[in-house]
Amino acid sequence: MTSFPLIDRLRETLGPRGWIDLPDDLEPYITEWRGLWRGNCMGVAFPESTEQVAAVIRLCAETRTPVVPHGGNTGLVGGGVPQGGIVLSAKRMNRIREIDVANQTMTVDAGCILADIQTTVADAGLFFPLSLGAEGTCQIGGNLSTNAGGVGVLRYGNARDLTLGLEVVTPSGDIWNGLKGLRKDNTGYDLKHLFIGAEGTLGVITGAVLKLYPAPQSHATAMVGLASAEAALALFVQIRAIGGDNLTAFEIINHMAMGLVNTHIPEARNPFATSHAYYALVELSSSRPADDLRAIMENCFENALEGGIIEDAVIAESTGQAAGLWRLRESIPEAQVTEGASIKHDISVPVSKVPDFIQQASAQVAATLSGTRVVAFGHMGDGNLHYNLTFPENTPENNDENDQGFLDQWSTFNRVVHELAVSMGGSFSAEHGIGRLKRGELGRYGSPVAISMMRGIKSVLDPHGIMNPGKVIPD
Repeated sequence: MTSFPLIDRLRETLGPRGWIDLPDDLEPYITEWRGLWRGNCMGVAFPESTEQVAAVIRLCAETRTPVVPHGGNTGLVGGGVPQGGIVLSAKRMNRIREIDVANQTMTVDAGCILADIQTTVADAGLFFPLSLGAEGTCQIGGNLSTNAGGVGVLRYGNARDLTLGLEVVTPSGDIWNGLKGLRKDNTGYDLKHLFIGAEGTLGVITGAVLKLYPAPQSHATAMVGLASAEAALALFVQIRAIGGDNLTAFEIINHMAMGLVNTHIPEARNPFATSHAYYALVELSSSRPADDLRAIMENCFENALEGGIIEDAVIAESTGQAAGLWRLRESIPEAQVTEGASIKHDISVPVSKVPDFIQQASAQVAATLSGTRVVAFGHMGDGNLHYNLTFPENTPENNDENDQGFLDQWSTFNRVVHELAVSMGGSFSAEHGIGRLKRGELGRYGSPVAISMMRGIKSVLDPHGIMNPGKVIPD
């Protein structure tokens, strides 16, 4: 057990359950979950209240000790990996503070697991729509710090759109209580938006007021087979016009992504007898139980089939079948891991340009390294694609050496994919944030004026640079 003046004071502040510093105990807090980065720290603080967070930050501000806020460790850009200082975990701050049914809001601690929030509000007859693959372990504070997206953005927006108020501990250790459940409040700057998406570089989110919605009472879920990404766009335009706000999700999956799932996921059940170049996972939902969403979907698909837009479609007959279709989509990352080395991109372009992006990017990738396999999938309804690349099919042997040789070309493929996305008015970082991984990309593609303003905000709020240093803002 380490003993230094700061650590002794932190132990005294946090109590016996509030501090760890043994090497084996630290490992989950200094290692990125995929193993891409491994950092170091003096120890991990586990405050159980906002007041304890403030006390910890004041001690660190006094001693100029870096602080890295830590949620569920499900980020993909290294934003929670410490490079010295202490890690501050919200794990013990997991209270549902209030559910206001009439106002359709809930107030939560930052350490609440996303799935627990969803379950709690469902028991109250309401719905919190933020949903993503890591919802069983990710914490709402991390979701807000990275402005998480997920599958419901098309209908409900990002985490930023689902937040009405925040409670934040500033880098000086002050507590800003902005926990207002108001949908209209024009009293000066809307400060919460400084901290949402800031990845812990401006302060520590300790609580939030979240928007709730009426619980969906009817659903219709389908998987559609398509000949091209252009056909997927045409189907999206058509079903959006017919379904309106009932259109909750529209996911696109290319042939390679579906093939990996069918190969590597034992429980995967391909809903079609023949394969298709592209697939769309479509979901309609409504809070009105009498809405006949299946009829809306069938009408759209009949028109699309007659118009040559779709090749085939399967509409789920039960909740279990709908869950099975969603498992196909959600299993893609796992299947990629099993297949081997993969270079990942999290881009967005205007929805209208998704097919053009896929076509041009795939041509440029093939020209860069022949045989490289494109695994493209994601939230077509909001223009967010996970445009991932798997090592070439002609690789003579799948081994660690070949995997590393492919991964060594990550920056080369970044140039290809990111340049194209930005040239189309898109973004090289759609929903995973900047963290440590993409600081250089922000320096390359970000507006100099915007980066200057970010540095100015950082210097005012965190003049000693203790909050999650080395993340987000380029050098």
